Amino acid sequence: MTERLRWGIVSTGRIAGVFARALKASRTGTLAAVAGRTQASADAFGAEHGVATCYGSYQALLDDPAVQAVYLANLHPWHVEWAIKAADAGKHILCEKPLTINYPEALAMVEAARRNDVFLMEAFMYRCHPQTAKLAELLRNKIIGDVRVIQATFTFHSAFDPGARHLNNALGGGGIMDLGCYCMSMARLIAGADQGRDFADPIEVKGVGHLGDITRVDEWALADCRFPGDIVAQLCCGLQVDGESVVRIWGSAGHILVPTPWFPARHGGTSTILVTPQDGEPQEIVIAADRELYAIEADTVAQCIPQRQAAAPAMSWEDSLGNMRALDQWRAQIGLSYDCEQPANITTTVAGLPLAVRADADMPAGTIEGVTKPVSRAVMGSMAANSVPYAIMLYDDFFTKGGNAFDTAWVYGGGNAERLLGTWVRTRGVREQVVILAKGAHTPFCTPPDLTRQFLESLDRLQMDYVDLYGMHRDNPEIPAGEFIEAVNAQMRAGRIRAFVVSNWRLDRVEEANAYAKAKGLRGISAVSNNLSLARMVEAPWDGCVASSDATSRAWFTRTQLPLMSWSSQAQGFFAWGDSPRWAWNSFRRCWSAEDNVQRLARAAELGRQKGVSAMNIALAYVLNQPFPTFALVGPENPTETRLLLPGLHTVLTPEELAWLNLETERVEA
Repeated sequence: MTERLRWGIVSTGRIAGVFARALKASRTGTLAAVAGRTQASADAFGAEHGVATCYGSYQALLDDPAVQAVYLANLHPWHVEWAIKAADAGKHILCEKPLTINYPEALAMVEAARRNDVFLMEAFMYRCHPQTAKLAELLRNKIIGDVRVIQATFTFHSAFDPGARHLNNALGGGGIMDLGCYCMSMARLIAGADQGRDFADPIEVKGVGHLGDITRVDEWALADCRFPGDIVAQLCCGLQVDGESVVRIWGSAGHILVPTPWFPARHGGTSTILVTPQDGEPQEIVIAADRELYAIEADTVAQCIPQRQAAAPAMSWEDSLGNMRALDQWRAQIGLSYDCEQPANITTTVAGLPLAVRADADMPAGTIEGVTKPVSRAVMGSMAANSVPYAIMLYDDFFTKGGNAFDTAWVYGGGNAERLLGTWVRTRGVREQVVILAKGAHTPFCTPPDLTRQFLESLDRLQMDYVDLYGMHRDNPEIPAGEFIEAVNAQMRAGRIRAFVVSNWRLDRVEEANAYAKAKGLRGISAVSNNLSLARMVEAPWDGCVASSDATSRAWFTRTQLPLMSWSSQAQGFFAWGDSPRWAWNSFRRCWSAEDNVQRLARAAELGRQKGVSAMNIALAYVLNQPFPTFALVGPENPTETRLLLPGLHTVLTPEELAWLNLETERVEA
């Protein structure tokens, strides 16, 4: 007999008891331990469910080597912390829905599972039931033609208790997170199945709802979603409304009713799907299950552990991430945010730890004239983060890995990038530990007065009284370079700028500016931020961009030893996805797709295999191993991407390897 999976349950609430009872009916699992917030609650739970090993803290359970998998039954504002700790302890994870409080936390949780090579699944039990698999099969087989309209509802009228979790803002309450997450996950499943996919993400989410004056959460809410193929969905959820809980699907050739979508045959037995073809009689499709609903969920985990993710229609990592992203959009539409998402209340990292550089962090750093702090060779971009929780999660992660340099600009996100970066710096109290590169004077507002006006506005957005590096985002050749030098030096004398950078400037203009500065006894340009990449820039991504990847430019930097801070150092994903379908849809494909770049990609992949790193790492190393000071502006969108780029920072390339990668020689001499 195959050894049963030994489960530990974190938390002792109602849903924990449901799962404990289900394990007795499962084919694969056994309950080995339980943990409560107190020893008394754990002991009481253990006595009720026959659990001998009971812990008075969650961490004690995670430290138990006998526990192989954990069911996180605590409330979702604390899911991410304990999922990360569970993953770090090497435990497989079934996490109660919703996966986290928001999408950024979900990114961090998935990264923890990926980094530790453990299983993770969001506990939508209905997704594990054969009824849901049958529904997806019917839709893929076009039993009602093409899906046109989806209606998913989940409501009940609970007792009005603002202190209870359902209606408590501090506990992540409200209908969207408790019930609407089901509706959204079902609509995404249906829209995907119609197109032969596991799920589809909405193109558009519009929401309305009622936020309680006392509860400050949605007591009832609606969402209208549009999916690829112009499938539209209406989602309805509520905790203070006496409605129904069904799913209806209208297609081009009939319609489907799912009477019990969320708890099909909860205790085993049969459930039904009603299919009514166009101009036909209703057909009742009966689905049988030989175990109760939550036992099937537990067995799904055990079955899928070798793959580390669940098989559809159960929730894969990308499925859960898409669902959380859509729920964030729905909440934003009705103005619902949680106390735990406010900057002042985010006092630790998502793992529940104080913000600090990890002891094993070893990100290399360089120096730039005028900046007294070391500058990490990787400079974090600020375009990805679009909310306070996202920014804090992403920047915390980079900082803990040893990164201290951040790039932003007046034009990014209409100023939102600067505001979010500034909020992170202020709330984390790390101003003197980080290097801020801000930029302004982007075309068409590229004059000394525009530079001064935008810079002062940037300081206000950043909530700072100085920046370490300030850069011209574009050049205006119609204005003498000396006028820009004068404008920036005025801000330097005022103590608002430590050093000056220019971005997308021709090198003769850099020489003109520095010659003027030297003649006038002023501070000149300390670094240039042009593109430098292993890939040749075929077409500029944006107007006014300048690349310095050519041999002449590289020789100039080698001679002058002026630092180069390269944007798009990895050709906007070309070296990560250049041979994959994902790259084919990249909007910047036109900028880098060329036969010579395909050859460079192939050589980067070959050399990467020899050195045990990725082609992306080799492309980053190409930039950082030049015979002049270089820094790479990078734009990871999540902790996984940040972790995957790190090996490139430590990959050493010889001059011969650099030349071979750039197609300057036919082979690397041994």
